[in-house]
Amino acid sequence: MPKKIRTCFDEKNTFENLLHAHYRARKHKFSKDEVIKFEMNLEYNLINLKRSIENNTYKVGKYREFKIYEPKERIIKSLPYVDRIVHQWYVEEFVKPYIVPRFIFTSFACIEDKGTHKSADCVQKYMRTFLRNHGDFWVLKCDIRKFFYNINPNILLNIMKKYIKDKKLMEFTRLLIFGSRDDDDSIGIPIGNYTSQYFANIYLNELDQYVKRSLKLKYYVRYMDDFVILLKTKKDCIYYKKVISDFLKSNLQLELNSKSRYYPYKMGVDFCGYRIYTTHKLLRNSSKRKIMKKVKKWNSQYHDGTFDPSFCNKSLQSWYGHVSHCNSYHLTKKIINKCDFLINDSFYEKSENNIIHDIEENKKM
Repeated sequence: MPKKIRTCFDEKNTFENLLHAHYRARKHKFSKDEVIKFEMNLEYNLINLKRSIENNTYKVGKYREFKIYEPKERIIKSLPYVDRIVHQWYVEEFVKPYIVPRFIFTSFACIEDKGTHKSADCVQKYMRTFLRNHGDFWVLKCDIRKFFYNINPNILLNIMKKYIKDKKLMEFTRLLIFGSRDDDDSIGIPIGNYTSQYFANIYLNELDQYVKRSLKLKYYVRYMDDFVILLKTKKDCIYYKKVISDFLKSNLQLELNSKSRYYPYKMGVDFCGYRIYTTHKLLRNSSKRKIMKKVKKWNSQYHDGTFDPSFCNKSLQSWYGHVSHCNSYHLTKKIINKCDFLINDSFYEKSENNIIHDIEENKKM
């Protein structure tokens, strides 16, 4: 693999590549008005997009802002559909094949065949290995304060220059990073862009490389802006927390969150939705409270006649898929036992599988 991306921008800008980017961008959104409108004249729109990229006339559209409140309040910025096609094309053609392979093995966010479950599994594997090889140990658990809002786009651009030699691609990268900003000195990248997930990972890859290559810490796992390091002593935790904090401030203009702390491993590691121990994994308490709240809402809807069995089934299956990766048998039975709504034939017809039926059978035993 070449050290830098060279002279491939034009050859990657093809109708076929943009068409595949469109198919990826419309996934789960094919019924949206803007997607339907774009597809009504698909060939013409893609050819125009291709030409605008070739002629350097492509401009990033205006953002639409809205708020989400789970797991906490965040401002999400959404671009017009054509920009989402461009983001898919950029990530698939340049970031994934050339930059992602340079990430460390224990970086798990936004990478194919990785994710939260494998991240949690890796932490548990490291905990068991550390305990077997070195005995009792300490956990340094950190996250970064308002990560996306504090990414410096100028620093990000300089990091991208390490990977990109192609001048056209570099100018296009500058355009995507700075987007439709009124002020080039403003800080942060928008949550919601497909490119933002990868730019954020590339930004913190600087920390990953520092921890692994300079500090030579073996037991390090990162999922986006949360990371865990296993160390022998409390003194090591205090030292490395200070060293990492200094590196983040001086090189990336980031700060550790006040929740960053260190503690003995026997307390378990709160990471990626689980409380992880050397012997088992449990569901995070906040997740338990959330599903209890949902069940209470569904029970209320069931009794007042507004219950939607199809939606409930999908939601329960999503939750079950998450808890099935930890020790959750008794918790699952407890949740289902609290459900007042009945499992009937119409429910089964709308169900994708019989997870709820299996658990309901346990309820009868």
